[in-house]
Amino acid sequence: MAAPIVVFDIETIPDARAVRAAGLADAGLDDTAAIAQARQRRLDATGSDFLPIVCQRVVVVSCIFRESSKGLKVHSFVDRGDQEASVVQGFFRLIDRHEPQLVSWNGGGFDLPVLHYRAMVHGVQASKYWDMGEDDRDYKWNNYISRYHSRHLDLMDLLALYQARANAGMDTLAQLCGLPGKLGMDGSQVYEAWQRGELEAIRRYCETDVLNTYLLYCRFQLMRGGLAPQEHADEVELVRRTVGEWGASEPHWAEYMQAWS
Repeated sequence: MAAPIVVFDIETIPDARAVRAAGLADAGLDDTAAIAQARQRRLDATGSDFLPIVCQRVVVVSCIFRESSKGLKVHSFVDRGDQEASVVQGFFRLIDRHEPQLVSWNGGGFDLPVLHYRAMVHGVQASKYWDMGEDDRDYKWNNYISRYHSRHLDLMDLLALYQARANAGMDTLAQLCGLPGKLGMDGSQVYEAWQRGELEAIRRYCETDVLNTYLLYCRFQLMRGGLAPQEHADEVELVRRTVGEWGASEPHWAEYMQAWS
């Protein structure tokens, strides 16, 4: 039986404790002021106020779960207040339990390194994820860690042939393939949305991103011969039907379907 597919994406905000530990803010500042100072220093130094990966903390992990016998499901792990450890543990527990095919867009360059550091901070356990053949010999030749193995498929990295200069944004490629692309916000707006208490808007944005990524993964499988044309058409129809049902209770899915016309 084929492994289930889990497409994932995370949303992060700056971590004041990490900013202080990295020496990016002066001692004595409160969290908001420390983050503001670190972002300004980063902007002055690099032209971007985005802080290093080790200074990020996770607020949302969204997953599309596709299993042949159970259809398509969406689930988000959300930090609703001092719950980051549970969010990160929940994601890695999903991997330990189901051993899925992981799919991401730039997951190797951002999402997974963030999750690694935050798992270390919180003492999260992820034995199957970190197995590189020590416990299961099959994982020596195909594991989640090695860049050129397929158990985690970073679509952006693969399509660019592992050349950073060839990387493409998910939003751009999604639109070129006839998908809605990003809805509501982009990653640069997440921290400000979180400051305003708009956690549900962040969750909804993250969920539509993972759906875009899943549909790009399906298009990739069509291109590489993993799906025949009719199989691809059937899968897209399943997604349309399922997301249409989700739209009855969640407005962002109705918006997604309206954009995907």
